[in-house]
Amino acid sequence: MSFDLSVIPHKNIVLAVTGGIAAYKSAILVRRLKDYGFDVRVVMTHGAQAFITPLTFQALSGNPVHTELLDPAAEAGMGHIELARWADLLLVAPASCDTLAKFAHGLADDLLSTVFLATKSPVWVAPAMNQQMWAAKATQRNLQTLVEDGVHVIMPDAGEQACGDVGLGRMPEPEEIARQVAGYFHQAQRAIAEKFGLLAGKRVVITAGPTREAIDPVRYISNHSTGKMGFALAAACYAAGAQVTLIAGPVSLDTPNGVKRVNVASARQMLDISMDSLETGCDIFIATAAVADYRVAEVAEHKIKKAGDELNVSLVKNPDIVATIAGQEKRPFMVGFAAETQNVEEYAAGKLVAKKLDMIACNDVSRADIGFASDENAMTVFFAENYHMKKRELEKASKQEISQQLVEAISDALRRK
Repeated sequence: MSFDLSVIPHKNIVLAVTGGIAAYKSAILVRRLKDYGFDVRVVMTHGAQAFITPLTFQALSGNPVHTELLDPAAEAGMGHIELARWADLLLVAPASCDTLAKFAHGLADDLLSTVFLATKSPVWVAPAMNQQMWAAKATQRNLQTLVEDGVHVIMPDAGEQACGDVGLGRMPEPEEIARQVAGYFHQAQRAIAEKFGLLAGKRVVITAGPTREAIDPVRYISNHSTGKMGFALAAACYAAGAQVTLIAGPVSLDTPNGVKRVNVASARQMLDISMDSLETGCDIFIATAAVADYRVAEVAEHKIKKAGDELNVSLVKNPDIVATIAGQEKRPFMVGFAAETQNVEEYAAGKLVAKKLDMIACNDVSRADIGFASDENAMTVFFAENYHMKKRELEKASKQEISQQLVEAISDALRRK
């Protein structure tokens, strides 16, 4: 069975490798998981390292390999608790008889058993051992305990084993395990789609808030944007099933649940992170940020002292973030925003064409009831000509309600595309 990789969301897999000759298959498993687009971090027990080296897994996964529970360097970076939180799935393959026993009895004397107890994510085990060890009553009791605790067991295959015995206990082929993992997330994403429907499986990047352009170490140029609209949109996109990255300028707002937030200050920083998002994956780019059009040409190294009645500061143009992203060869679906004080619809329609956007939402920030600091908004949405729908009016409502309507408009446009 094959899967459309575009509908499998980006997920983090912690692959734990325990002691056993089947450990060599785990190296292939890393490659197969990465083929499906998963980010893989490997945990190795001491027994696993007797069969295969950490360097092999580091080269294949592109990430450091974790081997010790009390490693000062690891605890300063991705320690065992962070590793447990990072995982969307803990996959133990091969899972030795000893590891199954530790899991079943709640022991926590090494890195893997600690990650197992600390993670809230699903745990899958692929047992691999001698056929008699697999059949032993103690092993079967441990497996039953793990199943009752919610652990998913990938049943071993039967066949000739390294010791010469024949029977159950062989670890399934890496391609089959990777296929099952991909199928699990594929089905989970379909369940989200059935529940939320609109943006399930989409990777959304949103810029929000103002930027600050430094004059000297204590002064800067900025604007009145609070980021409320962008943050409301991030929450709405996540609720619609999307994976959301929020690139936020300096604002005092809590990060919406489930949203990855990256804080920036200047326009150039916001552009750099936005460009990085294209490399990691972006299906929809929503530019709600009020980016400063200009920055100071030469930022003073020290605070400028007050002298005279005038201070002349030379400004240079900032990069146009939304136009830059829209101009990329592999561009996402582009949504722009236009906050204007006059001729709102005329200016917005012009930006839609000039910046080659798919859609633009505009509002009149000169109105006190829907301006930057307001909790309500009213917008007009314009679409590019090839979407066969000219515009949509969004009547005054809370920014949360407006965000939901914008998500519906984006979903409608994507279907038409």
